[in-house]
Amino acid sequence: MSFDAQRVTDLTFDSYGTLVDVETATEALAEYTDRTEDVSTLWRNRSLQFAMVATFTDTYQPFYEMNRDALQYALEAYDVDVSAEQRDEILSVYHELEVFEDVRGSMERLAEAGYGLYVLSNGDPDMLSSLVEHAEIEDLVADTISADEIETFKPHVDLYRHAASRIGTPTEELAHVAAGWWDVPGARHAGMQGVWADRKDSPWPHYLEEPDLTIDTFHDLADALDAWETNRTA
Repeated sequence: MSFDAQRVTDLTFDSYGTLVDVETATEALAEYTDRTEDVSTLWRNRSLQFAMVATFTDTYQPFYEMNRDALQYALEAYDVDVSAEQRDEILSVYHELEVFEDVRGSMERLAEAGYGLYVLSNGDPDMLSSLVEHAEIEDLVADTISADEIETFKPHVDLYRHAASRIGTPTEELAHVAAGWWDVPGARHAGMQGVWADRKDSPWPHYLEEPDLTIDTFHDLADALDAWETNRTA
């Protein structure tokens, strides 16, 4: 697919893995196990899997609770013995994950160009509020949109359509930016353009249509939109 910058009025951004680096959660495990990467990877994968299963089995619970249960599963799978208090202390790292260095500068460019910027996430409203504050982008983000509002997780089409309704912009005028590959086809299925932030230089799943745009950093997205604006006014 080819990215149509002319169609874009507003932009939605995924949160975890896209704005902030979930891999920095590994550091919070170091006090309790020497298999930090294994536990962290299983924690993240189970969190996503639990959320997807919950959506299609009507067993929703807020993402912070889902993430807690996924962490508990990963700890038990690797025989890491921690108390409930210690587990919750590990979990709290999600309020202060490392922010990717391209986020602030590129979002400033996009906001200055007139695009409305929104965070669209599986995260709870409280999680998203702390993320935006921690990332220091409160002045750039128009609003945050949580799966908790309709009790349905991405990549279900209903959440993207809900976001469009909340923003007040037709889906075809929205571009959704996500590092998680599964998030991109969800957005495209709803009618948005899908922008894949390929932060790990990973292959794209062959069974899916290519993203409308693949970027290494958010600056690539800003460049693509700047190029259209430049050509339009030339």
